[in-house]
Order: sequence, then C-alpha cells, then structure tokens
Amino acid sequence: MHMKNILLFALPFIAAACSISACNRSGTGSGLRLNGTWQLVSGMTITGKDTVPYASDFRMIKIIDDDHFAFLRHDKNPPKDSSNHFDGGGGKYSLSGNQYTEHLDYYADRNWEGKPFTFTVEIRNDSLIQTGIEKVDAAHVDHVIIEKYIRLSGAEN
Repeated sequence: MHMKNILLFALPFIAAACSISACNRSGTGSGLRLNGTWQLVSGMTITGKDTVPYASDFRMIKIIDDDHFAFLRHDKNPPKDSSNHFDGGGGKYSLSGNQYTEHLDYYADRNWEGKPFTFTVEIRNDSLIQTGIEKVDAAHVDHVIIEKYIRLSGAEN
C-alpha cells in the first residue's frame, strides 16, 4: 500500500480520535456543552421548608473550560465607601452524565476549600440549571441550591 493510501485510510480514524478526546474534556461526551461563560439570572436556597431567593442584589458569572471552573461575583449597587463586596472562587470540575462536581480549590472562606460540591445539571437552549446540596459544617451551611444561568453571547468556546 502506498503512503498516500495509508494516510487517506487513517485520516478519518485520527480525526475521530481527536474529536472524542476533545468531547470528553469539554463535557460534550455526556451530551452537555458546559464550556463558556454563564451569567447567574436566578438562584434559591432551600433549607427544610424555607425557600429563599437570591441573585437580585449581585451579579455573578461562572466560566467553565475543559476541566476548570471559576466564578466571580460583586454587588450591583456597591456602597460609596471601600466596603464593596467582591467574591470569587474556582478549581477543577468533573462531569459524568448530568452529574457535575466542582472541587473548590480557591475561595475567600477557607472553610469551603478542598470540598466537592455535586450538582445535577441541565441545559435548555441557552440556560444552564444546576441543583445540588451545599454542605459545609464549619460554615454552618447545609441547604439545597437551585441556580439558573444564561450563556453569554459570544462566550462559548
């Protein structure tokens, strides 16, 4: 067989292998395309029978790439003094089917660092919905959260 024929025969298999590898890294192997920049549009915590909505007084984005995530959050109406609240964190994540687990490596409150947080995720059109439990004994946190994000235009990788 000539080298040209070998290349023509092997090329589709090489391309497929590269695509499969990229799909698994970006989470699309599970059918979900998480890569991109997402803006939080609504959120709520559920503790027992109490449901508390949040996200109206701050702005937050979540950036997800092939294997890391980061979130950035700040007040919509910052005070005039230097007490403006800014928050951020991030780390690695894993995705298996629709189970998305964030491994929080960096965060201002060290009680949260080093902990995994598992969420069920769903993508509907340009929306990402994540539901899961946040439990951090040292911070006295134990509640369900439901967050809805929209994909920011032009931000998909």
